[in-house]
Amino acid sequence: MATIAQRVKAFNDDRLPAYTALKYQQMAQNPFRFLRGTCHLFYEDLQRSDALPQYPLSWICGDLHLENFGSYKGDNRLVYFDMNDFDEGALAPAVWELARMVTSICSGLGSLGISKKESRRMAVLFLDKYSETLAKGKSRYIEPRTANGIVRTFLDKVCERRQKELIRQRTVEKNGKLALRIDNIRFFPLEKSLRKELAAHLQKWTRDESLLRKPHEVVDVAFRIAGTGSLGVHRYVFLVRQMKNPDKYLLIDMKRAMPSCLQGRINITQPSWASEAERVVAVQQRMQNVCPALLGTTRFRDDFYVVKEMQPTADKINFTLLRDSPRDIECVVIDMALLTASAQLRSAGRQGSALPDDLIAFGADHHWQNGVIAYGVAYAEQVKKDYKDYFAAYKAGYFSPAAG
Repeated sequence: MATIAQRVKAFNDDRLPAYTALKYQQMAQNPFRFLRGTCHLFYEDLQRSDALPQYPLSWICGDLHLENFGSYKGDNRLVYFDMNDFDEGALAPAVWELARMVTSICSGLGSLGISKKESRRMAVLFLDKYSETLAKGKSRYIEPRTANGIVRTFLDKVCERRQKELIRQRTVEKNGKLALRIDNIRFFPLEKSLRKELAAHLQKWTRDESLLRKPHEVVDVAFRIAGTGSLGVHRYVFLVRQMKNPDKYLLIDMKRAMPSCLQGRINITQPSWASEAERVVAVQQRMQNVCPALLGTTRFRDDFYVVKEMQPTADKINFTLLRDSPRDIECVVIDMALLTASAQLRSAGRQGSALPDDLIAFGADHHWQNGVIAYGVAYAEQVKKDYKDYFAAYKAGYFSPAAG
């Protein structure tokens, strides 16, 4: 069988080398960061183990972990706290999503120095709240007026942020005009002809799509990096200005949609999506209560991309600041459980997913919980071992360009 390093390298082999090197660097930070960057390993191992039931089927985001929940402004202009990454979205056993989250809780809190006992307690708390919400059969949502505790505080602060501040942080003035701030951390320069081609493409997209209500013009383009798992994928950021009000700017993100890590790992017929980008957006639209203000797809050259607005209200909970506050961690974990169950209820009965009554019965029957906890706790330990093997190979230069 291939080593961990070989499996990781093979999966990332078709990505952009310079930016994939940044992914390898981030994955070397700690076991949780490694888990975030190796969703493919999780599902390869889960499929091979055949440890969890294949029912009920549900729409899942596919990469549920502590940092894939966050804030954003919906198309109704209200700010929500919800799942925010659907790149791996698929129709799959509901417990697969839960096992990924339990592993994340144990690995993520463990990387903060929180004990195994406490991490396991949080994982049990997550499943209990998930089951309770599912059994009630009513989806819920979280925005500032319905949030509690640390999540309410978090959303209140996020709501204070303004678009002008985001633009100020991400741009510089050149010859009396705004341009993207190329810092080689978030934004990287593009070759001139590609930059021109991308600008023309998005300019046409803004005219053809109805997502932007007023005419806009593309001012600048750069390569963007964000997250961990998607590093190395073609991703661009556009500075866009409203034509009738030239003082108003937007930042638009355009990321290439890759096949889900679950592809080939589940023996479940998936819808015939027009593209991977259509899959990502469709899963997000059916799982979230309200989608972001700007969310669409486009085809550039021969690849399909997800297009969305970068928002000043987009952020995630910083668990590092909560490590000494178990009550705050509990609050966040409970909210994440409520949102997970709500997303599955909201998307119930769609293209093969279980009916609401089936999910309600599943939530009321707790016999499956011990198996999910056992798998997640054990796999978090496996992540530690895999991370050590990966880190050793990384330090030895296995992932350097010179190693081939």
